[in-house]
Amino acid sequence: MGRVMGTLLLAAAPIGRADDASVRLRDALAAAPVIAAEDTRRLRRLASDLGVPLAGKVVSYHDANERTRTAGLVAELLAGRDVLVITDAGMPGVSDPGYRLVQAAVAEGAPVTVLPGPSAVTTALVASGLPTDRFCFEGFPPRKPGERARRLGALADEPRTMVFFESPRRLDDTLAAMADAFGADRPAAVCRELTKTYEEIRRGTLGELAAWAADGVLGEITVVVGGAPERAGLTDPADLAAAVAAREDAGTPRKEAISEVAKENGAPKRVVYDAVLKARK
Repeated sequence: MGRVMGTLLLAAAPIGRADDASVRLRDALAAAPVIAAEDTRRLRRLASDLGVPLAGKVVSYHDANERTRTAGLVAELLAGRDVLVITDAGMPGVSDPGYRLVQAAVAEGAPVTVLPGPSAVTTALVASGLPTDRFCFEGFPPRKPGERARRLGALADEPRTMVFFESPRRLDDTLAAMADAFGADRPAAVCRELTKTYEEIRRGTLGELAAWAADGVLGEITVVVGGAPERAGLTDPADLAAAVAAREDAGTPRKEAISEVAKENGAPKRVVYDAVLKARK
């Protein structure tokens, strides 16, 4: 007979209200012999709010110790003990610890299952009012301005609705960078404090939202941005650069020419700017 392995259970946690927790989550927390929590204090607070006694061993499992603690959790699985992974909010493995442990468990042949539940990604998506038939999750944009601009620039032509996480401290800069990369008229929504008492969903263009966020925003933030529209104008970089050159030859300053060509062809200014640089090289 083969050895009996424990099951790795990825458990979604409420993103705001404790009473969004399912009966299955309550039962799983009470029964799990090992619980790996992103924040053990928040886990115990959630368990207390749910009236659930934690009988199993509780260990911390977060970004700083994920690499070193994974082997010990796999050892628990190999010893036949189930391991439940729970993060502060939402689904483990989605911009939170969990992916590395899933990989290791799969490599050892241990069963992996999911206890579904709340997710800021899908909650914000359906509340945004933007198309939901096709979407992609892009996580947190890079913190450094240059890296952020390059990442967003690479998404300028993405046709699917895009979902991002962002810190409230960087939201104004990120929305301004999105307006530059995607166009200030691109529709978007900022979803703040989802499911909580002060939930707010602010819809508008990226330009409008960037101006709103400049005064400062608090809370947990999810940003949803509409995909790139089909363009009827010029799309080839060489053609865009030629259109800018023609305006410059007619006496229009380069910056103004880039703005005009971008607006006329439904292209982000950064795309036109990059086309001009490429042509000059």
